[in-house]
Amino acid sequence: MVRRYWNINLEEMLGAGVHFGHGIRKWNPRMAPYISGEHKGKGIHITNLTKTARFLSEACDLVFDAASRRKQFLIVGTKKKAAASVARAAIRARCHYVNKKWLGGMLTNWSTTETRLQKFRDLRIEQRTGRLKRLPKGEAARLKRQLSHLKRYLRGIKYMTGLPDIVIILDQQEEYTALQECITLGIPTICLIDTNCDPDLADMPIPANDDAIASIRVILNKLVFAICEGRSSYIQNS
Repeated sequence: MVRRYWNINLEEMLGAGVHFGHGIRKWNPRMAPYISGEHKGKGIHITNLTKTARFLSEACDLVFDAASRRKQFLIVGTKKKAAASVARAAIRARCHYVNKKWLGGMLTNWSTTETRLQKFRDLRIEQRTGRLKRLPKGEAARLKRQLSHLKRYLRGIKYMTGLPDIVIILDQQEEYTALQECITLGIPTICLIDTNCDPDLADMPIPANDDAIASIRVILNKLVFAICEGRSSYIQNS
């Protein structure tokens, strides 16, 4: 895999607070290699941004290479404050995404997910063609509620026809169920890991603040840019 230059700027990451970790008492000792010190005034650990830049660059190389080979990505970030950014980034890079609640078994019980997706598609067609309006009020109301529920949780994966090749997880602890499903299925993961996380659970860890929206955006935008570049590379070479 050829290494590329992704314009990863330490000052930009500093400005976004990528280096701010969790409280010192909440840290995971396995994160020690990624921590450069403590902020005594705030009582938090400070992430080593040089290592963040290195791992982020390697992750960008990985997703570029995968995108250039038409691999499929799933971005998972269900924190309310990050939901809009996750959707925008995923749509920009033509990735699948989950930015609401992760439904248990979404990947490990793929046959059930496929059934839900087909029901979602069928209901959308019925709504667009006006068929729902021709049904009895009670039946129409029930199906509209079902459509609303499916849309809320499955909108970001409505075009997904199989398991993703790579999953990008923006908060290891918040998305622990999704991470465990990936581990069970052997799906490679790229994870933002804050100072309270376990880096050994991720195939490609990126040490970074997973709470601040500015930090999440900086990391996510770099990954999405690399994916877009990879997709363009495939088009140019095909």
